[in-house]
Amino acid sequence: MRLERLDVDKIKIFLTYDDLSERGLSKEDLWLDVPKVHDLFRDLMLEANDELGFKADGPVAVEVFSLPAQGMVIIVTKGNPEEQDIDDDYDDGYIEMQVTLDESDEIFYEFENFEDIIGLASRLYPFGVTAGTLISFNDKFYLRFDEHDIYGINEESLIAILAEFGNPSTITSYRVFEYGKVLMELEAIYRTYHTFINRKK
Repeated sequence: MRLERLDVDKIKIFLTYDDLSERGLSKEDLWLDVPKVHDLFRDLMLEANDELGFKADGPVAVEVFSLPAQGMVIIVTKGNPEEQDIDDDYDDGYIEMQVTLDESDEIFYEFENFEDIIGLASRLYPFGVTAGTLISFNDKFYLRFDEHDIYGINEESLIAILAEFGNPSTITSYRVFEYGKVLMELEAIYRTYHTFINRKK
């Protein structure tokens, strides 16, 4: 599990499916059993308070994004205290939640430098993966594979190779596409492989 403060009133939590399993939850539970989501959320908020000093002591909005074979990204946003009527008698155990669930069919990974992308291409191209979109954002690189990009590819093997060179992104692709720069919109693995590895002379 990773926690990150985005600003004063917003944090991001990345949970792997192993993290969920350790808590006795499955991915399906999060879509079907809202009370379990609340219980999980309360545990996460205790950890966020300990690690980041982020205390969910009033109304919060919770957005849960599912990433296939990777885990969950949870964005927690507190309401503006100036806009709330919270007095000294406020029950500390009470958390009002507005939960939004969103499931994505994309695979979205983050890489520290371009050398990682080249190394990845050297593994994925022989594996049969040629597609992908490459974006740069905040001095890091991101690769997105949509469902049609990896049709017929063993997803678990693909994730294992991706994990050798990068990490599942805890930033949504929407944000990266909005604020980042698209370097290769189509066939990022094919283009990287033939530009940097198998150069035609």
